[in-house]
Amino acid sequence: MTAESKDSALILVDIQNDFCPGGALAVEEGDRTVAVVNKLAPHFDIVVSTQDWHPANHISFAARGGPWPPHCVQGTFGAELHPQLKREKISYYFRKAATPDKDAYSEFEGTDERGRALNDVLRNLGVKKLYVAGLATDYCVKATVLDGLRLGYEVYAITDGMRAVNVKPDDGDEALAEMRRRGAHLITSDELVREAETVAGL
Repeated sequence: MTAESKDSALILVDIQNDFCPGGALAVEEGDRTVAVVNKLAPHFDIVVSTQDWHPANHISFAARGGPWPPHCVQGTFGAELHPQLKREKISYYFRKAATPDKDAYSEFEGTDERGRALNDVLRNLGVKKLYVAGLATDYCVKATVLDGLRLGYEVYAITDGMRAVNVKPDDGDEALAEMRRRGAHLITSDELVREAETVAGL
């Protein structure tokens, strides 16, 4: 990976406190993604971290008829990235669904602190391959992977670096199947590290 990482980016989807055990919208074993992405990040020159960044009256919340309890509210502990997520390699931060009346699952709908869209930043960097991990498999990860494919990227979904909400028991498995069907490559972190070490001649 290191030898060809100039055209590759690692996308860390919404690894936030509210999506981890104890959070307002906890994903079972959501915190297990942290060790996986911490292991992978050193193999990439471009690492992007994303966050849900909702106002308190967001349209996705149950009080406004949405499907979810309040979560990832701007400025709260729940909206912060998981404290064990290593930040040294993170180059860019994007936030999405930051206005009351519009929801967004795909990270391609987010912007950085300068108001730039994710696709614009990746294109300007010459990125062609996306490696995606994070939370949750059946929502924001899936949406990001499918948008990446739609926009013409080669997309790899890191299966052990994500966890599913599983509102229905098979939602996570079905999301992975859809990603594969639409053209994504499913890969484990160990496979990715072995590939990186082979490319680097280790």
